[in-house]
Amino acid sequence: MLINIIGAKCIGIDAVPVLVEVKIDRGVGIHLVGLADVAVKESLLRTVTALQSMNFHIPGKKIVINLAPADVHKNGSGYDLPIALGIIAASGQRDLRGLDKYLIMGELGLDGSIRPVPGALPYAEVAVGLGLQGCILPAQSALEAAEYRQASIYGVDNLEQVLSILEEKEDRDDLLVWNRPEYTRASAGPDAAGGYMDFSEIIGQEAAKRAAEVAVSGGHNLILIGPPGGGKSSLAKAITGILPPMTMEQSLVTSKIYSVSGLPTRDAGLIRRRPFRAPHYSASLAAIVGGGNGGNIVPGEISLAHNGVLFCDEFAQMPKSVVEALRGPMEDRKVVVSRLRGKVEYPASFMLVAATNPCPCGYYGDGDRCTCTVGQRVGYLNRLSGPLLDRIDLHVWMSPVDTRRLIDRPKGESSADVAARVMKAREVQLKRFKGTGISTNAEMTNALMERFCPLSEGCKSLLESIIDRLGLSARAYSRIVRISRTIADLAGSADILPAHISEASGYRFLDRRNFGEL
Repeated sequence: MLINIIGAKCIGIDAVPVLVEVKIDRGVGIHLVGLADVAVKESLLRTVTALQSMNFHIPGKKIVINLAPADVHKNGSGYDLPIALGIIAASGQRDLRGLDKYLIMGELGLDGSIRPVPGALPYAEVAVGLGLQGCILPAQSALEAAEYRQASIYGVDNLEQVLSILEEKEDRDDLLVWNRPEYTRASAGPDAAGGYMDFSEIIGQEAAKRAAEVAVSGGHNLILIGPPGGGKSSLAKAITGILPPMTMEQSLVTSKIYSVSGLPTRDAGLIRRRPFRAPHYSASLAAIVGGGNGGNIVPGEISLAHNGVLFCDEFAQMPKSVVEALRGPMEDRKVVVSRLRGKVEYPASFMLVAATNPCPCGYYGDGDRCTCTVGQRVGYLNRLSGPLLDRIDLHVWMSPVDTRRLIDRPKGESSADVAARVMKAREVQLKRFKGTGISTNAEMTNALMERFCPLSEGCKSLLESIIDRLGLSARAYSRIVRISRTIADLAGSADILPAHISEASGYRFLDRRNFGEL
């Protein structure tokens, strides 16, 4: 008897259907074909042991298992469950009438338990697209797809529960993910983004806080430069508290990235808060950009920060290959990871927040504590190439806070107040860019800039003098115009004014020809 079970495989953040065919015929041995990797081939021993532990017998015949399409690499342990169900159905040990109604994936334990697998959210999308009745997934994985009410998403703990669903002899609505206690606990759990630093806790640094507000309002990249103790890391972490909520589309894409990565979230359903990723400065190129081998290419930190913030502390200390690899994704807002046997594209529309010391000793700008020469300081900042700095919209210098202010600790503006202004500016941008496929000023192309950022003669004259004086590149010019548009949005101005141009150009001090002028 030939049995077909529908599974899936993730390619990027989407999934494609995989048909698991099981046929038992005369002969001996168990044969797995269909371009499977080592993890899938090992599933045979896991599956056989699990079935025997649950008192199912393995037919003493030839069992052929085919994963179709045969020219696509299959990886991971998620095919354990469909293979086991195929053997049970093909050998006639259970009548699984609902086998063709569901997409089924899960890893089997040796005792018949079912363990989580990555990719539940794309799997649910495939099931809906194929017109299936629903999905049967491990309970923990099913939580990721809890908001797909168009299909029946079952969360199961063991093989016996799966069999009870597929036999259709009894109502198993208690196994639907939104009826399970795990869903109730996750939905009522603590806020995953709690504990961020409030803007009011950062003493002084008003100019830097203003720059952070502008950066978040328009989705612009930001670099913070200054000696240790100036509050660079604190300000970067406080940005979490002023990020606007994601749209449904943004939430779906971000959730799919985390789903295929196998990274658990504390909430059921889609990720609602923008991600904040802070990799260590020694992270490898593959960790930042993404990588893997064969058909198992996983997203890196820049994709995990999609629609959120990528914070790179000690930016000038990061390996040059890693820093330069950010240039393409910062411009294209996507990353393509190519390997000999595969190429995968992941979205990477993130807001970069970088922090670095100004010199090797770190204390330039902190009185007379710096022991570096001008050449050493220039050489240190020159680790960040011109093309990279061109792509960072706002350059902010953070001097040490005056001791008296630290002692008096004056109360500053709260994150909630700043977030309200940010949200208002973002709403203006959403309305402006409706139908264009973008949502922030930082994403504007040159064509969109011509359309949405007309400059008066006064603005053009001022901008021309600034560019001539600082020797700015064409890309830096575009950055200033985009930042000016964001500053105008924060001010509630329909037009870009000279004051907005002046403030925006002040955030481009690293474009000076001589870093010794800093």
